[in-house]
Amino acid sequence: MKRTAVNPVAWSAEMGFNQGELVSGHTRTLYTSGQTAMDGDGKPQHDGDMAAQLALSLDNLAAVLDEADMSLAHLVRLNVYTTDVDLLFQHYGVLAARLGAAGVAPATTMLGVTRLAIPGQMVELEGTAVA
Repeated sequence: MKRTAVNPVAWSAEMGFNQGELVSGHTRTLYTSGQTAMDGDGKPQHDGDMAAQLALSLDNLAAVLDEADMSLAHLVRLNVYTTDVDLLFQHYGVLAARLGAAGVAPATTMLGVTRLAIPGQMVELEGTAVA
């Protein structure tokens, strides 16, 4: 698989994401459902704690990727849904650090939403990965 960053501007790469990801030579694509701060039994965790919810959402996304023999390093697209954009930006380093450690800067969209499917959840991560 070959990945090529597509950035007609520089500011997004400085924030840890590319404007686009051109992928060629891959054989598998995984589209994940949105991952939130739920435990293995489907119970919401970390009510009111954006940093902890973001970290657990990332762990859950990584678990789905792992089940498909992939990792965060295979992410080419990440959609971030949050009920509080300003609060999420205060904790964005949690996300940026994990993606940086994986050596990726996937094309990313962040959307502020009124609420998520599970009451109390503040962030949801939906990814596309290729291998």
